[in-house]
Amino acid sequence: MSEERLKQHRDAIDSLDQQVLKLLNQRAEHARAIGEIKGGGIIYRPEREAQVLRRIKELNPGPLSGETVARLFREIMSACLSLEKPLTIAHLGPAGTFSESASFKHFGHAARLLPCASIDEVFRVCESSEADYAVVPVENSTEGAVGRSLDLLTQTPLQICGEVILRIHQHLLRSVPSLDHIEKVYSHAQSLAQCHEWLNKHLPDVERVSVASNAEAARLAAEDSRFAAIAGEAAAERFNLGFLARNIEDEPNNTTRFLVLGTHDATLSGHDKTSLVMSARNQPGAVHQLLAPLAERGVSMTKFESRPSRTGLWEYVFFVDVEGHHSQTQVQDAIEALRERAAFVKILGSYPVAVL
Repeated sequence: MSEERLKQHRDAIDSLDQQVLKLLNQRAEHARAIGEIKGGGIIYRPEREAQVLRRIKELNPGPLSGETVARLFREIMSACLSLEKPLTIAHLGPAGTFSESASFKHFGHAARLLPCASIDEVFRVCESSEADYAVVPVENSTEGAVGRSLDLLTQTPLQICGEVILRIHQHLLRSVPSLDHIEKVYSHAQSLAQCHEWLNKHLPDVERVSVASNAEAARLAAEDSRFAAIAGEAAAERFNLGFLARNIEDEPNNTTRFLVLGTHDATLSGHDKTSLVMSARNQPGAVHQLLAPLAERGVSMTKFESRPSRTGLWEYVFFVDVEGHHSQTQVQDAIEALRERAAFVKILGSYPVAVL
């Protein structure tokens, strides 16, 4: 009786798979037709993808989770987009980093990833059109802003066209399954900081060595059994390392936000944010006056970050995120008022709020 019931379900799955395959190819044909209509224009539309993913999550009846169906449809869109032109995405490398994971999360596995040795190189290869888009870390919920990314945003002609929110799980990796006789723990400086308390408790006397990336840490651990690494699952898989301890980050909701950069920003998606960088005039109350136009026009500010301007002693620039798109009247009016009060204002881009 159980075999008969299993057969019924398996036959139903086979029939559904055939229908799904047919519908996927129909979708791909429409995507290819859209590409032909565009005639060589911008093929990646972040606002459209965000709308599709939001709609799919809203329509999802289960039992699959909203996050799961969004991930599946991201891969479908990635494969369909590659029929027009596979996108090349620059990110902080090497392979196995969290930046790689963020790139795949946003663009899917049909994209061609271009790992770079530094954040500066990520910007440079995208600015020179060696890559179509760039993915750079901008802030971590535990360690704060990524200063180099912010500094380069003030100078680059690239615009923000998307964001990626990646939950960061840190794991202790080694080529042998034991915590004994570890001489060094390698990782990126931010990851070592994110696991500070765990290391103090479990490996207090082991030397901690900062390296360029978590993937580089995993490579070093794979070469010598005396060493361990703190890195993510992608690095563990790439370098065939075992897990000595999982999720050792001190902050249980440890999250990194990445920005997607390109030669254009996004048009309205219906749930957007705008990023700005500005500087205040050198006069009393300047910062308060600088931000007043946002409050006066009911524009909600979601982020305020200050950085040394590098142009003069004790001078700062301010990175601000606001709700809404710069083409919307309310936001547009606030930005125009900011220009009248600020010494410098640059719109970094408007883009869809990340679909988690």
